[in-house]
Amino acid sequence: MSTTVDQKYKIRTALFMGGYVLVNVAAIFGAFDDMKPPGTWAFALVVAAPVAGHLWALLRWMQDSDEFVRAISAKRFIAATGITMALVSAWGFMEVYAKAPHFPLVMVLPGFWAVWGFTAPFIRTTH
Repeated sequence: MSTTVDQKYKIRTALFMGGYVLVNVAAIFGAFDDMKPPGTWAFALVVAAPVAGHLWALLRWMQDSDEFVRAISAKRFIAATGITMALVSAWGFMEVYAKAPHFPLVMVLPGFWAVWGFTAPFIRTTH
């Protein structure tokens, strides 16, 4: 059963991720290939804005949810964030010291969601 809070989250996510997909599809098809700095810097921020918006939508969903959902989601968010930061930091040091292949930072958010998906089944209580 979907609540009003859930529906708002779904709408916000669809809007932010829809904008993200549109900008990236346009970039893939070369719409911005002739762009030069500082326009490229501005474009990068435009692409990042929907990602920030999606994170805001998630945090807003957590804030507006009932006490149990808020508590368990906060635990999952903290666990996923901590594990993602640890993994990205470890990989960064492997790049510096062990010449590991470069990991593009644009993949950190998808990595966060992968970690969330992996850890969420193990975080099922608010204790």
